[in-house]
Amino acid sequence: MKKISTIFLLLLLFSCQKDKTVIKPNHFYDKAYEMNNNGKTDSAYVYYDKAEDVFRLHKDSIGMGKCIVNKAIILTEKGDYYAGQELSLKAQQYFNKNDKGQYAYICSNYNNLAIASNNAKDFPNAIKYYDLAIKYADSEENKLTYQKNKANTYKYEKKYSEAIKIYESILPHIKNTNKKLYARLLSNLENVKSLNNPHYNPEQKLLQAIEIEKEIDDKWAQNAGYAHLADYYMANDRKKALIYAENMYQIAKEIKSPADRLEALQKLVLLDSEKNTENFQTYLSLNDSIQREKDKSDSKFAFIRFDVEKIKRENVEKDNNILKLLIGVVILIVAIIFIIIGYRRRQLKLKQEKEIEIKNTQLKMSKKVHDVVANGIYQVMTKIENQEDFDRDKALDELEFVYEKSRDISYDKIGEEKEFSKVVSELIASFNNDTVKTFTAGNSPAIWESVSPTVKEEVYQMVRELMVNMKKHSQASHVAVKFEKINNVIEIQYKDNGIGIPGDLVYKNGLRNAASRIEAINGTLTFETKIEKGLKVNLSFPVS
Repeated sequence: MKKISTIFLLLLLFSCQKDKTVIKPNHFYDKAYEMNNNGKTDSAYVYYDKAEDVFRLHKDSIGMGKCIVNKAIILTEKGDYYAGQELSLKAQQYFNKNDKGQYAYICSNYNNLAIASNNAKDFPNAIKYYDLAIKYADSEENKLTYQKNKANTYKYEKKYSEAIKIYESILPHIKNTNKKLYARLLSNLENVKSLNNPHYNPEQKLLQAIEIEKEIDDKWAQNAGYAHLADYYMANDRKKALIYAENMYQIAKEIKSPADRLEALQKLVLLDSEKNTENFQTYLSLNDSIQREKDKSDSKFAFIRFDVEKIKRENVEKDNNILKLLIGVVILIVAIIFIIIGYRRRQLKLKQEKEIEIKNTQLKMSKKVHDVVANGIYQVMTKIENQEDFDRDKALDELEFVYEKSRDISYDKIGEEKEFSKVVSELIASFNNDTVKTFTAGNSPAIWESVSPTVKEEVYQMVRELMVNMKKHSQASHVAVKFEKINNVIEIQYKDNGIGIPGDLVYKNGLRNAASRIEAINGTLTFETKIEKGLKVNLSFPVS
């Protein structure tokens, strides 16, 4: 009897939970409402949780708040007061205190906070929350209910004068309008008066309240009235106390309230000496049964809450993983876009640079053609024109010189813009065809690291002279060029399987050029003609 009942609170909240303004249907909420009304609070808790997720999906904050308040009330009813308070405090953020249409949910939530605080013996907070519930009460009936609950808290806090003031302020307003509430408040008032003043006899008015409760068939209130009478007479009239305790026990059995039966048995054990042992055994048995049922119910509900929270955690984790995946995909897409943009810009820049390079090369080539070829030919023409005795061989020599100069134009600065080992390999490979197979060995970039551009140009031309000579004269089907660096000397070995050089070696134009180039770089050039077949040429030159 000392624990404030949450039944009225539940009925009050449910009566206003069929929200007329729900935009979208929520079948989980309807199912939870139905189960809660039928006393299946465990299942109701699960469905309220599911309904909350649906309201969240619809961005319906009021719907979410209603579900949370209902779950908080169920937790408080189950005796988990701190969890009930936690959820009620969470629910506050979903309601607008400036909207009177939401007062029904706000006041019910504060009432639950007050009940949880009262049952946890936190009386100051219970009074604070009852005052807030009264402030936001959406009807006069609800306001009176919260005032009654506040008075009960004062009673448990033993502030009897404060409780009496509230009861006496309420009773005149409901005497002729609400018999049920009037009888209950009258019973509570007389009980508090007797606690406040041991000399005050509440029996007459308590029996008056019980008669009204019998008239309206309110057995729960009758049970409380008989408990008050038994408590009052416990100290000064044990016979009367026993009669009222027995009445309480009979009513408790009728309303099937194990807690009230247990309280009545406690009184009977103290008052009925003849049945003391019997009543005590009944008390122990009932207490064990209640405790087992409570443990069973608490365990079952604990598993239900665990499953609900587990599902929530898994959903949150799943949502987080999806969010991380989406962020990763977005980052990847953005990175790809930037890479594509950067690549296109780079290609455009390279294209522009190449075009500029080509134009510059064309200008340079044009200038060199003009300076070397045109001027050289013009000079020869001038000599021929001005000479009375035309020397044919001398003219040919001068034209040969202009020809050689014109050939030099095509390989300006070889190896400066491209890895020289590749340039040489590509040169040798360019002579590869269906009838001639070319091979290169040892031509690594490391060999050419310390070789100057000028020397590279000369080497390139010597190798080309050998390959051109092979193409024109050797009739070879296999050509191999081997490169090797020994200490500070680079050695190049050319070998083919052609017809070789018949007879004595004659330095014609091509070989003469090769010889002059090798001398320019302080190198040596040797020909091996005394082999069974083909030609072998060795080039070597020092490097720094």
